[in-house]
Amino acid sequence: MDVDRGIRVAVDTGDVILGSEKSIQSLKLGNGQLAIVAKNSPKNILEDVEYYCKLSEIPFYTFEGTSVELGSVCGKPFTVATLVINDPGDSTILELKR
Repeated sequence: MDVDRGIRVAVDTGDVILGSEKSIQSLKLGNGQLAIVAKNSPKNILEDVEYYCKLSEIPFYTFEGTSVELGSVCGKPFTVATLVINDPGDSTILELKR
C-alpha cells in the first residue's frame, strides 16, 4: 500500500486533524480511527500520542519520513508532526491499522 497516497487522499476527501496539540486533544477524547506520527516528532509528543492511543484503543502508525515530508504529503506548506484520521474519505489508509 502507498502510505503517502493514502494520507493525501484522506486529507483531501476525509476528515483529518493536523497538528500535535489538536491531535492529542482529539485522542484524549477518544476520537479518531488512526493516528499518524512523523518519525522525527519530539519524544514527548510521540509518548503522548502512544499513551492516549492505547487508552482509547486507537491504532497509531509511525510515518517513516520527517514532519516536513509529512506536511508535503498532506499538501501543506508547513510541517505536520501528528495527524488523526476521523474519517478516511475515499482513502484506504485504515488498512495500516495494527
